[in-house]
Amino acid sequence: MIAIPRSLLLVLAALFSAYHVALAISSIDVPASPWPTMVALVLYVVATIASLSIGSRVRMPDWLAAFDLAVSIVLPLLVTSQLDPDDRNGYATWYVAAVGTLMTIAAARRQLTAAWLGVIALAVQTVVWAGPIALGTLGVIGSIAWVAIAHMLSAALGTAAREARRYAHAEREAAEWQAAQDAHLFVGQTRLVQTDRIAAPMLRRIADRGGVLTAQQRRECRMLEAAIRDEIRGRMLLTDDVRARVQAARERGAVVTLLDEGGIDDLAAVDRERVLAHVAQAIASSQADRIVVRTAAETSSTAVTVVGLVQPDPAAHVEDPDDLDVELWLEIPRQDSIGTV
Repeated sequence: MIAIPRSLLLVLAALFSAYHVALAISSIDVPASPWPTMVALVLYVVATIASLSIGSRVRMPDWLAAFDLAVSIVLPLLVTSQLDPDDRNGYATWYVAAVGTLMTIAAARRQLTAAWLGVIALAVQTVVWAGPIALGTLGVIGSIAWVAIAHMLSAALGTAAREARRYAHAEREAAEWQAAQDAHLFVGQTRLVQTDRIAAPMLRRIADRGGVLTAQQRRECRMLEAAIRDEIRGRMLLTDDVRARVQAARERGAVVTLLDEGGIDDLAAVDRERVLAHVAQAIASSQADRIVVRTAAETSSTAVTVVGLVQPDPAAHVEDPDDLDVELWLEIPRQDSIGTV
């Protein structure tokens, strides 16, 4: 699409309007008195300059549209008050094209109601002053046609602008979707590489021994399985320090569960490192039999919750053997503060 500079359009409109002024000046001796024509010229020049210069938006201000409409009504009354409708007035009827030009500018600047009222008032005044035939001989029909063309172009440009915004929005959504897919693919490939790095040595050992493993090797397999599960479910909760602390907790017999549900995806890198440092410290300091690390919702002020559970005192009477005591309850906030219960 070729973009036409706005300055060029303004210059063309100014030159076209200046042509009407030149016609009025060249026929200033035709009216019975030149003064109403001079007043009409001044009003037309002021309205044209204001219409082409005021406002940075495409849509013309409402007060300016009302002023242009008033000028388009007053202009024919001033000029024709000194003309004889039965004479051949020639260029003295310059006001017809001038009103058409002014209303075309208003229509181009999205003031369609004012533009149509202006040319309708011109048509009514012409019929009253010189009869219906004058609509064609004086060029009123041409002025109406220019406003109609400006109306259609304005509507077409508005539709094109809306479609362009819609397509741009769709393009952004497609780009975001593609970026998300690429990110998921990259994360999946990274997890696959990490899983292969963790599991490959043990799988080769199992294959070499024909599946016959010692108790210690079976325990190592279970530890590897838990580590692989961490890579899948832990996601952003995992750092080298967290992995080491989780491994140490499992080696002493604790059951550790890491659940990342996306609650810390939007955290800045610095805040995420701070949160995960607290997670590693909490796991290392806990002696719980079962540790659950879970991310909170994105809308929560808490980033991660760490819960440590221990088996109840064997001497105590417990109705439910699965009922565990809370040894640690830690809520790590998104901000730089921490509270432990």
